[in-house]
This record gives sequence, C-alpha cells and structure tokens, in this order.
Amino acid sequence: MQRPYKVVPYALQTADGQKTLGFLFTTTGTEKTVVSIMHPREMSVTHYLVPAVLDADCACWVQGPRSIGNDLRLEHEIALLDVAAGMQHLRSLGYQDVVLLGNSGGGSLYAFYNQQARLAPESRIARTPAGRSTGLGEAEMPTVDGFILVSPHPGQGAILLRGLDPSVVDENDPMSVDPALDPFSVENGYDMETRTAKYMPEFLDRYHAAQIERAKRLDIRARELLSARQQARKRVKDGSSSPSDRRIAAYAPILHVWRTDADPRAWDTSIDPSDRKPGSLWGNDPFASNWGSVGFGRVVTPDSWLSTWSGLATNASFEKCAASIAAPTLLIEYTGDQCAFPKDLETIYEDIAAADKQRVRVRGNHHGMALSRGEPSGRDVVAEHIGKWLRERFCVA
Repeated sequence: MQRPYKVVPYALQTADGQKTLGFLFTTTGTEKTVVSIMHPREMSVTHYLVPAVLDADCACWVQGPRSIGNDLRLEHEIALLDVAAGMQHLRSLGYQDVVLLGNSGGGSLYAFYNQQARLAPESRIARTPAGRSTGLGEAEMPTVDGFILVSPHPGQGAILLRGLDPSVVDENDPMSVDPALDPFSVENGYDMETRTAKYMPEFLDRYHAAQIERAKRLDIRARELLSARQQARKRVKDGSSSPSDRRIAAYAPILHVWRTDADPRAWDTSIDPSDRKPGSLWGNDPFASNWGSVGFGRVVTPDSWLSTWSGLATNASFEKCAASIAAPTLLIEYTGDQCAFPKDLETIYEDIAAADKQRVRVRGNHHGMALSRGEPSGRDVVAEHIGKWLRERFCVA
C-alpha cells in the first residue's frame, strides 16, 4: 500500500529569466535526503519510481523542462539552467543530500549537469554548438551527492546516430532510398513476414559508416542555415542590409529529419543480444515508425539538432560526461530494453569514475514492464533495489 504523501508545486525562475515547474513529494516533512527526477523533454510528475523514493524515507522532487514535450527548441546547454534552478531550490529547502535519478534521457541530462556543475564557472561551456551564449558561467549550479541511473541510454544524439537510416539519398525526399544501404530490404537481411533481420557484418560496417556521413550532412545543413541567419543579422545591425536580409534575420528555419528509427539492433537481436523483443521503442513495424510522423528528432531547429540530436555535435552524452560522476552511483539495467543496449550500458558503467558504484540487471523492457505474462514487473524489483541502496548510503528521516 502506498504511503500517504504531501505534494507541493513550485514555479521556479531560471538564471536566464524563464520558468520551470517542479513538484515536491514528502511523507513526513522531516526527510534529510531528496531524490530528483527530470527528463529533458517530458514532465514525469507521475513517474513510477516516486513511491519507491518515498518508501525509502526520502523526499522526491519531480521537475519539468521549460518546454514540455517539445523537441523543436530543446538545447541541452540551456536545459541545464532548468536543472540548476531545481537544485538551488532543493538546497534552499535545507536538504542534506541531493540524489539525481536519471531515467532514460534524464540520465545523460543529469550527467551533463554534473559535469558542468563540478567545473569552475569560467571553465563551463560558454556557447551551444549553434553558437548561442549558454550563461552557464554566470549560473549557480549546486553539486549533488549521488546518482541513480535507470535504463540510461548513451544520450539523445547517440541513440539517434544509431537510429539514422543511412539509405536516405535526399533529405528533401523521404522516399529516396539507396538499395545498398536499405536496412528493410530482403537483399540486405530483413524478413518482411517476421519483422526481424539477420544482417551480415560487412553490411553493418558500411551501414554505420554511412550513418556517420548522413549525420555530418545534417550538421552541415544546420550550420549553413545558422550562418545565413547570423550574417543577415550582422548586416541589419551595421546598416548595410537589404529587405531580404531582414526577412532572413528573422527567419527561424525548421528541419524535418525523416527516417530515424533504423537501428539494426532493433530488428536483429543477435547483435548485442539481450532479453529484448524485435522492434524499437516505437513498435515492431519499421515502415510505420521510420516513415511515420512520430520519432526521435523528427522536427527540430538547427540549434536543437546540433545541441541535442546530432550524435557528432552534442555535448550531452555519457561518452563526454560519465567520467565526471564521482558520487555514489547505482546503475539499473532492464534486460529487455529496446533503447539502452548491454554494450552501451557496460561502457557507461566502466566510464563512471565513482569508487562506490553498483550495476544491477532486472528483467523488464525500457519502461520496466514485465517481459512475460505472470512474472513480476521490473518496476517493482527496481523499486526494491533503489530503496535498499538509498537506505544504505543516505540519511533517512
């Protein structure tokens, strides 16, 4: 039975004058430790791990980003200002320990925050990959005391890089296909009837190299659009502009990035094998998810592409940030995850610098649901591990 709790909403102002919303859950009001949950694109006020945190006699802070459910403008460097506002608020409330619980994309967000918070202000990232001032050097960024990572993938850009369909010939034509790189053709190993695949190593090598080349082309396109706008703004500022310059200076270009659900690991489960079922987070029909309207990074600005979704340009990845994690860390892996794969999780765990770190494997899919009828929910098992870990390492009420 869930314990009675109290929840209080807070509207916080960030260092750049924007707003972020958070909810503080408590049971006694005397908790000394608070666990913070946040995702860069989602509002998780009903997150399934809130009860586990409260049962461990800790408070739970659930925070939303400034742009909930919106990939269009998400720049991770700016999102750190949202995280910082939450951390400042929790420290102002007097909590002795603050533990970050990063689930899925919340893991790389929190790893990035930790990296920047541990740096001297003058050493923090001054500009986004698109050239925008971050303000991180002037922001108060409290450090934290622990990490819980649940099904963390390597980062938004990293998973998109592995999901990019490199057979796209023309970014303006979603139907264009290079047959030699088509992951959903019978000739390259895909089975239409079973919706599974068996790819040859040589194909996979060519495929990933072509994914990198497509990412490079998208980066170049994003930077061209940004450069045109910046040059036009410069001419407007110095008085040498034409009417078209004024339009370009005000123009906010949008990129439609089609076919981003083509990770070979989703359809060929012999690659980095696990308990996962064939298919991606979006389902087991790649024609619906790869060409459909819903998918990672489908509609973005050049700014958000470079900061969040470009696996080559983003700063928000465990590859770049895991080594900054020195606080006690619990990493929980779902063995049937279709987004965070075993080798990626092994790399994340190895790169974490904390002397006190623990890795736990639990049966479940990316969202912790049971893999087979009749077996316990992975969420319940994870809740037990989190409660035990928190009680052993942090003060309770």
